[in-house]
Parts: sequence; C-alpha cells; structure tokens
Amino acid sequence: MAASVDFKTYVDQACKAAEEFANIYYETMDKRRRVLTRLYTDDAALVWNGNAMSGQEALSKFFEMLPSSEFQVTTFDCQPVHEQATQNQTTVLVVTCGTVKFDGNKMQYFNQNFLLTAQTTNNNTVWKIMSDCFRFQDWPS
Repeated sequence: MAASVDFKTYVDQACKAAEEFANIYYETMDKRRRVLTRLYTDDAALVWNGNAMSGQEALSKFFEMLPSSEFQVTTFDCQPVHEQATQNQTTVLVVTCGTVKFDGNKMQYFNQNFLLTAQTTNNNTVWKIMSDCFRFQDWPS
C-alpha cells in the first residue's frame, strides 16, 4: 500500500509543476515570446500542426514569425511518465486545451502536449520542454 501513496504524491507533485508550467508558458508566449525558447531543452522537438522542427535556433525563428497571441487555457492534465520509458529521467506529460486568437485571425480551439524533463543545477530543479506538440482543433460545423 505504501507504493501507491508514493505514486499519488508523485502525481500531485507533477500536477503542481504542470500548473505552474502552463501559467508561465502561455504568459511567456503572449507577452515575452523572445525568451520562450529558454523553456525548452537545447535539442527540444516541436511539432506545430504537423510541421516538425528541433533545436533552439529553429524554434526561435518559428516563434518569431508567429503573430501576437492571446491564449486561454480552459483545462489541463498531467501525469508522470514511467522512468523505464525515459531512462530514469524525471519526466511529466502535460496536456493543455483552450482557445487562442492570433492577431488578424479568428479565435480557434487548440490542444497541446508537452513532455517536461526535470533539469537540476545547483540543487535547483527547473522543468524544461523536451517535446511539444501543438494542434488546432477545427470542429466540423
């Protein structure tokens, strides 16, 4: 029974980290986009509506060309990823859903999945994005 309590604690910690991350990510995307790549690992991968890119330089160029945005996250979920799947790296899957309005465009629904990895330096743990998958949700009328 003790193992399940440990897992619940682990899930609770993951959800707290995910909520903090989501708040920081979307605020940075909307208001300080030029520093957004600081939230990503050096070799992070991004798939944006089927367009794949990786590495800080490619991500930076991509984010610079996007129009200004207003993101509203309506729901998010998270779960720890089993260490066997991540070579004992502490990793969390974060899924967000909401709406976004890019300058000059109509509001659209989106969902986004992040794989976050814990990076520890000087006893300080920071969550960085390893993988980011964004998709507009166009519902048939």
